[in-house]
Amino acid sequence: MKNSIFRSFAVTLVCCCVFSGMVLAQGNSSRARVAPSLLSSLPPSDAVALINVNRVFEEALPKLMAESPAKVAEVNEELARFKTQTGLDPRSFHRVALGLSYTYPSPGITKINTVAIASGTFNSGALVAAGRLAANGKYVEEKYQSKTIYVFTLDRQVKLLGLWNISISDLAVTSLSSNTLALGSLESVRGIIDANRTRKHANPQLVELASRDPNAIMGFGGNISEALMQNLRVSNDSWARELTAVRQVYGSLGMTSTDMELMVAARTVDPASAKNLSDTVEGLMQLGSFFLGRLRPVQETLARSAIKNLKVTTVGNELQIKTAVSQAQVAPLMRGF
Repeated sequence: MKNSIFRSFAVTLVCCCVFSGMVLAQGNSSRARVAPSLLSSLPPSDAVALINVNRVFEEALPKLMAESPAKVAEVNEELARFKTQTGLDPRSFHRVALGLSYTYPSPGITKINTVAIASGTFNSGALVAAGRLAANGKYVEEKYQSKTIYVFTLDRQVKLLGLWNISISDLAVTSLSSNTLALGSLESVRGIIDANRTRKHANPQLVELASRDPNAIMGFGGNISEALMQNLRVSNDSWARELTAVRQVYGSLGMTSTDMELMVAARTVDPASAKNLSDTVEGLMQLGSFFLGRLRPVQETLARSAIKNLKVTTVGNELQIKTAVSQAQVAPLMRGF
């Protein structure tokens, strides 16, 4: 699909979250040790993300869906159905690290290949065996570098988390250790096996960027290539010129007792480019305020709060954008999913 990379990225995260399970929040010292290690096991990637998925289920969704008990029940039902269909119990996972690689088969088209590594309190061999039983013979086995990869043929539409409908075709799965699984396409799972066999950390800069906030529900870091920018086809020439100076992006999504917090940063080629990009963002903020009245009331309330709390700063060659919104303002939107 043309120019849909951001939507594809979001869908990919949701898909891999369900395949990789829900993460129970650990202590800060445990995060510092486990999270980078999981990210460092990924093959060479254009972008990486680390998701504390169980916080989404144990903390975020219960709060954001507090006004929608029927939706909570639907989410739980979908999780149970997923376990029945695949043999994988999402609630047994702790963390998921995602690696995304981009290809450009034709002008204006960006394809995303995603691989996930999930860790948790489970027996990976038992989970794979359960998946084989649930697949009812619809899988093949492949031996690769002393590992056995199972490729499950799903070919079905799954309503993930009771919120999103996503079509899933084939899923390759292999056990990396007693409590770690690799999931994705066959090619990407082979890449993970290769990366762990050589023990070379393929994405040190991106791993550092995605791990900056150990308390985040999600952290991410990505490289911005010239090919990616060309495929995005930004229509505004001035905005497009500013974006060509961006080399990396990173950020995090966090949650306090009352708010949802978002931080996004862009690393540019030099401080002057960061300042120019900051000026452009400030202008877009002012322009965007004029169009808020076109949104539905709950959307308008959330957008106004986000803009009001938005802070744009530059630190050297980085543009940093931070904002926070009340969970009470997000909750009404969840009823619409």
